[in-house]
Amino acid sequence: MKKLFSIMAIAALVFAGTLTASAAQTSPTSTQSLTTAATVSFVQDEEAGSTEEPQGWHQDLKQRFIEGGPSFMGIVLLCLILGLAIAIERIIYLNLSTTNTQKLAQNVEDALSSGGIEAAKEVCRNTKGPVASIYYQGLDRADESIEAAEKAVVAYGGVQMGQLEKNVSWISLFIALAPMLGFMGTVIGMILAFDKIEAAGDMNPSLVAGGIKVALLTTVFGLVVAIILQIFYNYIIAKIDSIVNSMEDASITLIDMLVDYKNKR
Repeated sequence: MKKLFSIMAIAALVFAGTLTASAAQTSPTSTQSLTTAATVSFVQDEEAGSTEEPQGWHQDLKQRFIEGGPSFMGIVLLCLILGLAIAIERIIYLNLSTTNTQKLAQNVEDALSSGGIEAAKEVCRNTKGPVASIYYQGLDRADESIEAAEKAVVAYGGVQMGQLEKNVSWISLFIALAPMLGFMGTVIGMILAFDKIEAAGDMNPSLVAGGIKVALLTTVFGLVVAIILQIFYNYIIAKIDSIVNSMEDASITLIDMLVDYKNKR
């Protein structure tokens, strides 16, 4: 080990010395290249003169947002922020609620065959998701009767469905509210533009062009917010439908398993 460390240390020293020597040899060239680059950039700046660089899309978006006015544009932005926050929370919750129902049903069936109701309930306790919770409620009433277990499954399935759809209505509200706020800002902006025409007593296009442009910006941003939230909303609804279908199929499978278990006993 000592020899290995010695060899590694010598190799590191040689490598460092080589780098130092090469850097010393190339330093004049580097200095010359830097001087040349500075001269070229200075000449390019002189040739460019007063030419302005094009703005990025984010800077243009910020400028348009400011031109739209803080009153309505701020409310539309608030709708976007709240809607995205709720949508992201729902997506995370729904993804965590998604389980492999076929695997769960197989584990519950194996537990019923080997250890009975209590073993199956233990499998459900160790599994996350609404399907496992429905299984647990049905198994908890299985000692009474199949009808009681079926009623428990149906009732608790409605509870789980309510948990899946929690706060989704707020997203649909923001989808409808954002364009309405944009249209309201447009109407108010048009009214102000016509007030300017009335006050000036002359139909000068330059007098009202700015006001009309600002009025239309609120509609554009409201529609953009609604489109973004609509995409998230459709994904959430599709995810909820998929989980609900899995819950219904799993409920039927559980009742069949309980019937078979009762008949075997």
